[in-house]
Amino acid sequence: MTRIVSPRLAAYAGLAATGLITGLATGRVELVALAAPFALAAVAGAALARDPAIEATLVLDRERALESEDVEAALELVSPGGSDRVEVLLQLPAELRSRARNPRAVRLAPGEPRTLTVPLRCERWGAFAVGPVLVRARDPLGFHSWETKLAGRSPLRVYPSVETLHALLPPFETQVFIGNQVSRTKGDGIEFADVREWEPGDRVRRVNWRASARRGGLWVNDQHPERNTDVVLFLDTFADVRSAGRGTLDLTVRAATSLAHRYLQRKDRVGLVSFGGYLSWLLPASGTHQLYRIVDSLLQMDIVLSFATKGVDVLPPRTLPPKALVLALTPLLDSRSAAALLDLRARGFDLVVIEVSPVPFIEPGKGELAELSYRLWRLSRESLRARYEQAGVPVIEWLDGVPLNVPLEEVAAFRRHARPARA
Repeated sequence: MTRIVSPRLAAYAGLAATGLITGLATGRVELVALAAPFALAAVAGAALARDPAIEATLVLDRERALESEDVEAALELVSPGGSDRVEVLLQLPAELRSRARNPRAVRLAPGEPRTLTVPLRCERWGAFAVGPVLVRARDPLGFHSWETKLAGRSPLRVYPSVETLHALLPPFETQVFIGNQVSRTKGDGIEFADVREWEPGDRVRRVNWRASARRGGLWVNDQHPERNTDVVLFLDTFADVRSAGRGTLDLTVRAATSLAHRYLQRKDRVGLVSFGGYLSWLLPASGTHQLYRIVDSLLQMDIVLSFATKGVDVLPPRTLPPKALVLALTPLLDSRSAAALLDLRARGFDLVVIEVSPVPFIEPGKGELAELSYRLWRLSRESLRARYEQAGVPVIEWLDGVPLNVPLEEVAAFRRHARPARA
């Protein structure tokens, strides 16, 4: 521990030395008597100054939590020699809020451990480190203090809250693996598709006896097979617009978590692409393990300033498998992400753009010029949406405070009326 001498002790020692030297030099006993209490205080302070040698242990009741949940931190302090006053401060990131007094002062009995409980409220998602603990102890006279950092850091992962989604976007094309999505093709399945004439090799259980009796020949039922879907969540992390502790990146991460959770529940394969200042990706996979991989990757999402020109051609081919449904979450603020998404559409991918609108987080300036700039900015965004629609890509604006189900329903309605014609 670092030992710090109080300025008061230094002042007492200076007064005592000055009084004693002056009294002895001048032969005046009253000066020596006046300096004696200060000298006694300086000697007593030096004699009582003992390092308390405090040890601390920090333990969290869990390492994973959801937003708005509480996590309990238990801090155990022990000192062999004890201390009458120990000031304790648990260092916390801005996204965690202490629901108890922090810092606080306690008394430590010699050799007896003292446990402090600090409930923490998880205000925002992210990967955090709780600690270290700042400790300051004083001697009984307050002439000396000791300061140090103890207990190290304890990791804590706070996952974004998941929104309940009533329906998901079906892809235009499904994969060959078995899942819960009804395919448009015909084959062995449960969902009825059509009836056709019997062909050699058809199973007897597929014969539609009522249709056969009416038509005077064998007719069989065709079904839609159950297949799975490859879904790629494309996150634009070039820019973030924030206001009052919320922003477009927060909405993007929460939406991606909800979509990944719901699609993986449906036995689909889900992948992730972070397209921004740095490029990262997760190959599509299924299962609970993939959900944790996606969420842990989302916790590392951040806005990184970069002027480099990027393209989706740098992604490995397996990142965007054929027939994949690409759900892009973007605030439509950077031209590089807009160009990359149009490139995906030109390659034939089934693309849907969910615009995480920055409009609620921006207040137009005052004055005629500021209002004109704001209107031009809104018109440029409308022009970009028109470019996407001309390419056959649905663009749905998602505003803060609106459930995610609303834009998903709008996309589903758009796709029902804009289904590509088949020859």
